[in-house]
Amino acid sequence: MPIVIALIIIAVAAVVCFVIGYIAGQSHRKKTAEQAIGSAEKEAARIVNDAVKAAEEKKKEAEEQKKEAIIEAKEEIHKQRTEAEKELRERRKEVQRSENRLIQKEETLDKKTENLEKKDEILNEKIKQAEAKLDEVESIKRSQFEMLERISGYTKEQAKDYLLTSLEQSLSHEKALRIQECEQKTKDESEALAREIISTAIQRCAADHAAEATVSVVTLPNDEMKGRIIGREGRNVRTLETITGVDLIVDDTPEAITVSSFDPVRREVARLTLEKLIADGRIHPTKIEEMYEKSKREVEQTIKQTGERAVVDAGVNGIHPELVKLLGKLKYRTSYGQNVLNHSLEVSYIAGLLASELGIDPKLAKRAGLLHDIGKALDHEIDGSHVQLGVEYARKFKENDQVIHAIQAHHGDVEAKTITACLVQAADAISAARPGARRENVQNYIKRLEKLEEIASGFDGVDRTYAIQAGREIRLMVKPDKISDDDMVLLARNVAQKIEEELEYPGQIKVNIIRESRAVDYAK
Repeated sequence: MPIVIALIIIAVAAVVCFVIGYIAGQSHRKKTAEQAIGSAEKEAARIVNDAVKAAEEKKKEAEEQKKEAIIEAKEEIHKQRTEAEKELRERRKEVQRSENRLIQKEETLDKKTENLEKKDEILNEKIKQAEAKLDEVESIKRSQFEMLERISGYTKEQAKDYLLTSLEQSLSHEKALRIQECEQKTKDESEALAREIISTAIQRCAADHAAEATVSVVTLPNDEMKGRIIGREGRNVRTLETITGVDLIVDDTPEAITVSSFDPVRREVARLTLEKLIADGRIHPTKIEEMYEKSKREVEQTIKQTGERAVVDAGVNGIHPELVKLLGKLKYRTSYGQNVLNHSLEVSYIAGLLASELGIDPKLAKRAGLLHDIGKALDHEIDGSHVQLGVEYARKFKENDQVIHAIQAHHGDVEAKTITACLVQAADAISAARPGARRENVQNYIKRLEKLEEIASGFDGVDRTYAIQAGREIRLMVKPDKISDDDMVLLARNVAQKIEEELEYPGQIKVNIIRESRAVDYAK
């Protein structure tokens, strides 16, 4: 019990000491804070005083700067005002000078106007005098014309017609002379060079020619084979003709059968079919069909190989495969008896040689020459001229534009606008005009000569016409009283132009005009 009391007293004493210490600490901290606050207030008062003093000093400086700026602005305004007044005075002086000059000009213009009016009056007087003199001259001229009409016996209109007729005759003579001079000059300058170039190209491209016909002859081992080919009641012949589309001519010719067709490809297939049947010995409709299919495949392969070989021979590359096949077909096409593929190759060679002689690209000329008749491989199958078909297919297979133009222009359907087209025209004419290169049937040949004479006879003043040199020359006998020497030059040109427009022919035709005057009398 006493221990508990002691512990309580100790605890109470401790609490009392804590409270006393706390109060003493609070009192000390309060004094310290009061001292700090007092120091801060003094410092704040000092700072405020310093700021007030600085503000007053800056205010004074600002006032002084303001006064200085006002003074400077006043000085600047005074300076600008002075300059403006000076510029205004100068402009006034300039305006005054301009006014003086205008016044002087007005005075000068007034003087000139007065002078012009005086000159107008003088001119009017002179014009009146000139008109009077003109009337006098016209009167004299009329009297002179009347006197000339009485002296000459011609009226004014008759004299004018006479002079115009004389002038027209003189001009006609002058025109004929000029044409002759130009033609002679052109011939002198171009004939030698053209002859040299063309002869060189022809010499470098010598080629043989063999005319081809529309029939093929199949040789038989013996006459007994004819009967087997004809078959019972002619069934084998009928089957052959139906399948191949040709005519078989079995006549009295020993050991031979003739295959006739306008289409060389069909004729070749039929010929191969017959040869295979003869070699096999078994001839009946089924075998005929089998051999026909084999022969057809062989001919198609031959066409392809021939086209490829032609492209290689011509030295041309990059041609579309379809155009190559068409080239191969040309092996079985003929024009006036001339093989078209051989003709195309020859045109390609000649065009290339001519291009080399002229110093231009020979490859393009060769390509155009090789393809110029490509349409002839199609003109038996599709409607249209070989030129139109050739142009269409060349465009279809993306051929060179210059090559297409050469195809289109090689027969003169359009005007040749490139050197390549002109070379292909020349090479085509050279190849076609070679002796023995082409042949015509008698009927077409006679019609062409008759048409040539008919064209020449249609001109006024022509007495007789003769087509000679196998149609390469037309000779005209003219009436001397209607056609003068000067008119002969114009007539020859007109006849040549009409022949070019209305007639188709290979090579060129010479127009030869003969004018002859004869005087006949008899001594009695």
